[in-house]
Amino acid sequence: MQPSLVAAEEIEHSFQIAASADAAVDRLCELYDEAVAALREELKIYLDGGPPPSEADRRAGAFAYPELRITYLPEGPVPPISRAYGKFSESGIYAQSITHPALFRAYLIEQIELLQSEYEVKVETGLSLQEIPFAYVLDGAEELSLTEARPAELVRHFPYADLSRIDDALPNGERVHADPGVRPLSLFDARRTDYSLQRLRHYTGTPYEDVQQFVLFTNYHRYMDAFVEWAIEQVQSPDSEYTALSAAGFVRIDADTKDPHKVIDEAPWRRFQMPSYHLIAPNGRGITLVNIGVGPSNAKTATDHLAVLRSECWLMIGHCGGLRHSQRLGDYVLAHAYLRYDHVLDDVLPREIPIPPIAEIQIALADAVARVSGDEGKALKRRLRTGTVVTYDDRNWELRYHQVAKRINQSRSIAVDMESATIAANGFRLRVPYGTLLCVSDKPLHGELKLPGAANLFYQRSVSEHLRAGIETVEILKREGSAALHSRKLRSFDEPPFR
Repeated sequence: MQPSLVAAEEIEHSFQIAASADAAVDRLCELYDEAVAALREELKIYLDGGPPPSEADRRAGAFAYPELRITYLPEGPVPPISRAYGKFSESGIYAQSITHPALFRAYLIEQIELLQSEYEVKVETGLSLQEIPFAYVLDGAEELSLTEARPAELVRHFPYADLSRIDDALPNGERVHADPGVRPLSLFDARRTDYSLQRLRHYTGTPYEDVQQFVLFTNYHRYMDAFVEWAIEQVQSPDSEYTALSAAGFVRIDADTKDPHKVIDEAPWRRFQMPSYHLIAPNGRGITLVNIGVGPSNAKTATDHLAVLRSECWLMIGHCGGLRHSQRLGDYVLAHAYLRYDHVLDDVLPREIPIPPIAEIQIALADAVARVSGDEGKALKRRLRTGTVVTYDDRNWELRYHQVAKRINQSRSIAVDMESATIAANGFRLRVPYGTLLCVSDKPLHGELKLPGAANLFYQRSVSEHLRAGIETVEILKREGSAALHSRKLRSFDEPPFR
């Protein structure tokens, strides 16, 4: 049986015009909640020995994701608007299936209102042709147990997550829109979004609802320890904007938590491949820190899935090897360009495509280092170096030095790591602002290797300051606001209107 039986002619009558952006999201929430409740009820009936859901109900969209539809049909040409998003490139009908509208409420209202402020549009909500996979409604449904059911049996009667119908062709620039009569409103539909939300729970060990808009990535666990220490101080401070810390292992602390260090230390964070910590602020304006570990594969995996949450920015604050004799351990590298030898994105973003720096983030990173370190003038210039970072997928690239030395020289690379170019390239591909501030932890070409004794001394001196520089960067970007952060250089000439 096909994973979706929804009939277009049967659900068209479900669409209603929304009087406002708030009203549109209210109805999206209503339709989504009804579909989830119906799917859970039918699963319970079937698992208790009853009949499967009827095909007539499925054709009528009983389990369908809601859809947001915006129609813009002006009499004349589309007026040019210079901002990065919240605009139309062409007139027509734009639509997208929506999952978890309550989670995306602020985002949806902002995007709709931006369009309404510039154009005469009709906003409608109804049912989409996509059905919610049964596996995605099990969380929170204690009355459902699949211990006795075989997956092959359930997929005969219920919609399931058919991954062959999910892709990134739209953000990859391979397909502008699947239906020539309807254009996409955003980069990701409900199926792609739900898939990524579930992956985030699996890899990070935290609820996807707790992911904040400003995301820091690191490749060393000591940054997690320093972040947790600082975050607990923030949560316990009556003057802080931060209200809670969501920690890997599905634990949460707030100002009333007794012995928060013990709660976090005893959490099963080691079970998760990319343990994450979310310092929560109102409206999601807090900070998320993700330990992606070492290597470009994890960096791509994390950002592939975080992209559906439409982060304000991604900042890499890991360690690197310094390639210049003049660099010292503990110096900073602010990446202005990337030499991409990570290979994990070559098929979807060819290496010859440049990854431009985002000016607002570059300035914020440099200002943050100056504020945190106290350096200025020549002292700051000696400590903070800008240039090209080369990212390899081979941790032992030094064993091939004679093969790669020419390209390092030609590119004027000043540092080497295994994650930064991947995060920046995926930010470019998925339209999320990005930046990189690395700390030199060794100089492999100059005999200063990362040996245990020297490394421990370096960590004690550098991790706290480096982390504070990343946090200060976030505070600077918050004050500047989203409109300044999301650059037009991330957008192609024919983009969906939503950010």
